[in-house]
Amino acid sequence: MTARYPILITIVFFLLTIHSVNVKAQDSKVGTWGIATVVLPGDSTHKWGGYTEFQTRTNNVFSQFQYYEVKAGVSYDIDKNFTALLGTGRYTTFDYMDVGKGPTITETRFWEQITSNQFLYRLKLEHRYRVEQRWVNGDYRNRFRYRLNVFVPLNNTKIVAKTWFVSVFDEVFLNNKVPNFERNRISAALGYQFDKSWILQAGWINQYNYSTAAKSDKDNIMLILMYRIQRKNAVQREHVPTTSD
Repeated sequence: MTARYPILITIVFFLLTIHSVNVKAQDSKVGTWGIATVVLPGDSTHKWGGYTEFQTRTNNVFSQFQYYEVKAGVSYDIDKNFTALLGTGRYTTFDYMDVGKGPTITETRFWEQITSNQFLYRLKLEHRYRVEQRWVNGDYRNRFRYRLNVFVPLNNTKIVAKTWFVSVFDEVFLNNKVPNFERNRISAALGYQFDKSWILQAGWINQYNYSTAAKSDKDNIMLILMYRIQRKNAVQREHVPTTSD
């Protein structure tokens, strides 16, 4: 493994925070999401796996830091196309106009998840079903999520080393209180898998929030860096470079 790949993660998060202090505060229509993920995938020999992920968001493009999250999960491969996962995370939101006064929203979350994959020659489909238990500033909430993620490799039939690919997804967020619809995310990104472990994606994500009090949506530049841990003597099989967010 060459030294240049680990440097990418430093560059991504340096760009996200370097201008945060000196930019005039404003409610920007375009922000930035940076996501770094380490994944230990399962395979035909090893059923258990897991991941950890760090994410940061800014109100403006590469400036005005306002949010970060840290999460992790343990997964179990039911078979080569179905994976169950238990996860937990900590989510913290700040006022980007005065980060120094501390968080405005803190959330602890647990979730149960099933993911199914379909590999249709070049077309790769991921269906993700998630049930969440959330404590937002101490208040308990439930949420239900479904995401359809589509991957298309461009210069290979599989997403392997030295492969360019396109990733597109849409995710719906529901809860058990009226109005049941809470949020929708839609995203499109271009990705490149350098080798068996390192994957980089860059693209766009829109998040639309809905409540009886207000509606809002925001576009964001999205940067994702993923490191996939390789087990010794693992039986290799096809994986999709999905974000765990």
